[in-house]
Amino acid sequence: MRIEPTLRALADPTRLRIMRLLDAMELAVGELAQVLGQSQPRVSRHVRILCDAGLAERRKEGSWVFLRSAVAENRAPPMGSAAARLLAVAESDDAAFAARCAEDRRHLAAIRAARQSNAEAYFARHAAEWDTLRVMHSADGPVEAALAKALGRDSLGALLDVGTGTGRMAELFAARAGHVTALDKSPEMLRIARARLQHLPAGQVELVQGDFTALPFADAAFDTVLFHQVLHYAQEPAAVLAEAARVTRPGGAVAVVDFAAHDREELRTLHAHARLGFSDEQMLALLSEAGFAAAAPVALPGKPLTVKIWIGTRTARPALTPVPKESKEQPR
Repeated sequence: MRIEPTLRALADPTRLRIMRLLDAMELAVGELAQVLGQSQPRVSRHVRILCDAGLAERRKEGSWVFLRSAVAENRAPPMGSAAARLLAVAESDDAAFAARCAEDRRHLAAIRAARQSNAEAYFARHAAEWDTLRVMHSADGPVEAALAKALGRDSLGALLDVGTGTGRMAELFAARAGHVTALDKSPEMLRIARARLQHLPAGQVELVQGDFTALPFADAAFDTVLFHQVLHYAQEPAAVLAEAARVTRPGGAVAVVDFAAHDREELRTLHAHARLGFSDEQMLALLSEAGFAAAAPVALPGKPLTVKIWIGTRTARPALTPVPKESKEQPR
């Protein structure tokens, strides 16, 4: 960060208000325009100035662009952290600024309530489908308790919830994780998850749109990677788990919660399942090939399907492709 762009970016009342709003939560540019009572193009210009100065960051989610503070966390550079502290002190000491921020937050609360209402309406419209999906496996409580026990660790570190759906797993394990990244390909599901998770502290959970075959993260970015009732939608589970291994740190864990192998062929057409569950032999081979050392699976019999939990620990490197006899691989 540089001092002149930082000070210029903060030398505007609207941008000061935006920064205080972003201290609470990530917001779409359109939502900021609602709160601020300004046109979206005008707000976009302010957003560009804040981002160019390194005070805020954009993130695209489908057709929406979300904005978040780049200085709200301990990882911010010293100048950014100083700017965040200055804004907090200003709200404490400047009565007029504090009143303006309070009014903005009231508007923000209305937006959050609308998100929750929209999510509830979505669930109401799809009640029959959700009920059908739920009866295919054991009740949520026993599965979640078994998963919490199987993961074992007091802290899950940086957690990636792949295929987060409504955000249930992200919500369940947020208290045990240093940070949760909840990924889903569907913008609609992410909006539902955003409403569900908005009560969590700002910065604790990040929602990301992406594909599990090409995770938009750096290598070794996570301590724990979770697939909860997701892998049976994969056309190529091996490729998905290879991606999971790529983003898991050595010694980190992957947890796969899915159906045991079954013969309910109608699920392919009724619910778009690409795989009819997994046998232990198949899953353990998939995990090993991806570079995970698998623990003994946990079985949770249900009606009509059984749920399995497979846990793998990331080895220092992926399993090696067999080397032809005439070649000698040197250890690295």
